[in-house]
Amino acid sequence: MSQQLPPLTALRVFEAAARHGSFTKAATELGMTQAAVSYQIKLLEERVGTPLFLRKPRQVVLTETGSRLAPAVGDAFNILGEAYAAARAGSGGTLCISTVLTFASNWLARHIGSFQMRHPAIAVRLDTSSHMVDFAREEVDIGIRSGDGAWPGLVSHLLFRAQYTPMLSPRLADSIGGVKEPADLLKLRILDPTDVWWKRWFELANVPSDSLEGRPDTSMGSQAYEANAAMAGQGVAILTRKFFTNEIAEGRLIQPFDLLGDDGHAYWLVYPEARRNVPKIRAFREWILPEIADFGG
Repeated sequence: MSQQLPPLTALRVFEAAARHGSFTKAATELGMTQAAVSYQIKLLEERVGTPLFLRKPRQVVLTETGSRLAPAVGDAFNILGEAYAAARAGSGGTLCISTVLTFASNWLARHIGSFQMRHPAIAVRLDTSSHMVDFAREEVDIGIRSGDGAWPGLVSHLLFRAQYTPMLSPRLADSIGGVKEPADLLKLRILDPTDVWWKRWFELANVPSDSLEGRPDTSMGSQAYEANAAMAGQGVAILTRKFFTNEIAEGRLIQPFDLLGDDGHAYWLVYPEARRNVPKIRAFREWILPEIADFGG
């Protein structure tokens, strides 16, 4: 059977070129020169006995034969990738999760114990970084990202909408006799006034957003830090309500208005399509989706 197959390298190059519709992009992805990609495609075409691509000035297009071959080759590499990942990971090992600080501290750290009790053989390592992880080059199994859910090559599961609203400490609200209408917030220090969420929320509240201009920029780089500053009475923060239901319930923060902003972004569980059935990834997926669906707020 192996003698009937063309070289694996040629098939891998073909799969990448077919997916991108470009020899240049395939070369970039695979770390090869464009000439090397062209050579591998030519080698494969000689084995098949017919052209697989139509070469055009700025792109390549699959021929009828190429169109029939591409899905099967792509599926084969996905199956191979899943099998390799499953063999490498086994039923235990370490699950590396890349996520932003606020999600890690205000949701995951408070709930991950139930996952570890259910799967004691799986160790969990959190990478709390704001950069967009590259699954092809970094030792990360799962990402939790904020965005629109559209990332090529990744499976995305919606966790919750990133709706936002102003929050502050009860003591700070009392310092101006209470916050009775949205414009009252402008009497107080605004944390991170350049955050676009502030502009959008005030527009929803029919308050001129130009009132934010000229205020000192006090950006802290994370909702977790801004919430701590707000609880300490240092100003008003605009936060994703879902993260701070405990602080609201305990009276450390108040949400003076029911009005929620929504810019279309949400938090998503993501991982490479080829690793869907890796045991530790499947275990985490099957735990977090119902767990976060029960999360109040």
